[in-house]
Amino acid sequence: MATALRIGVVGGSIAGCAAAVAGSRAGADVTVYERSGAELQDRGFGIVIPPPLHRELVGSGYLDARMETAPVATRVWLTREPGGRSTRELARHSSPVMPCNWGLLWRSLRASAGAVRYLRGLPVTSVRETADGRAVITTAGGEETYDLVVGADGHASRTRQLLAPGLSPEPAGYPVWRGAIPLGALAGHPRELELLRGAWVTLGFPGGHGIFYLIPGGGPCHGPGDRLLAYAIYGRPPASWDTDADPGPYVRELAREHFPAAWAEIVARGTHRTTACHPVADVQVPRAARSPLLLAGDAAGVSRPHTASGAVKALQDALCLERVLREGPTVGAALERYADERTAAGAHLLELGRRMGRAQVDETPDWAAMGQGEVDAWFRGVLAGTRHYLYARPAPGG
Repeated sequence: MATALRIGVVGGSIAGCAAAVAGSRAGADVTVYERSGAELQDRGFGIVIPPPLHRELVGSGYLDARMETAPVATRVWLTREPGGRSTRELARHSSPVMPCNWGLLWRSLRASAGAVRYLRGLPVTSVRETADGRAVITTAGGEETYDLVVGADGHASRTRQLLAPGLSPEPAGYPVWRGAIPLGALAGHPRELELLRGAWVTLGFPGGHGIFYLIPGGGPCHGPGDRLLAYAIYGRPPASWDTDADPGPYVRELAREHFPAAWAEIVARGTHRTTACHPVADVQVPRAARSPLLLAGDAAGVSRPHTASGAVKALQDALCLERVLREGPTVGAALERYADERTAAGAHLLELGRRMGRAQVDETPDWAAMGQGEVDAWFRGVLAGTRHYLYARPAPGG
């Protein structure tokens, strides 16, 4: 069905490139419109992919098997010892993930898109539907008509307004500080480095938590095997919160106040790369597609980042898109199946993210009073039967 189909993709980031690969693999003629005139590969934030999804993406040609990852199999929960500055381990859970560098993932998807027309530095000014059931993309360069337009223009998507007018992300009331630190910050901390070689770490403190894991370096100065320490720290914002200010000083102060001494020193010593502070918010469209329009990635729905599903959902959206296009028999039928499947998946992530946010930021437990059994019981209550790759449910009773 996709043969001779023309697809226009609004947005050339992870979701847009993945959608382009999907359309191309299904036999369509694909054009991607990316508003930024610069290459996107220098964004060095860490992301994680579940191993089964990674294998599927490599096997189906979305990702190059040589794209470097830093796989780990265990999640370790830590906190600061009451009345002191030492580290106390609370619990361990099996949680296999494949951390990678955002830039490396984008680069691999971009290469896999092959002959797809990728128009950089050409913002889309409007998308409109035509009387014959197609869609027109307008840019400064003119107009082009497509059988299907994929909105992959991120959390502030303008394309979303065509399917859900007036819908916008709902603030959670707290931010996440994200960044990456050169591995040299772990010099003098061999125990922490050894831990991170095989696990990703959740460090709980009153009113929030931090996530730490190693990712491939990814930059031109990094060779194979080089690593960065990626982090995401959730907590209450400062009294005078300037989202444009350098977040580094506040992150260091928060770590000094709440982290064990070793982890606070690691954060303080690091030259923070690609550091950013983002207000946490979420949103989900009532329906992710209506011919000739389809939403993918954050344009369709944003869950709170506790689910670690931004890139994962975009990749799953692409796999679904390829499948429904191959199955046909019409664009309308394909998009109905996509909407059924991906809207439900987005709603599931939205609810899970909110529960995780309440439990780990809004209503944090007394971390210092918990051990393996207490963490297991608490976590079972938080998950409430939900299954998700990142949050394997502890076994009943322990």
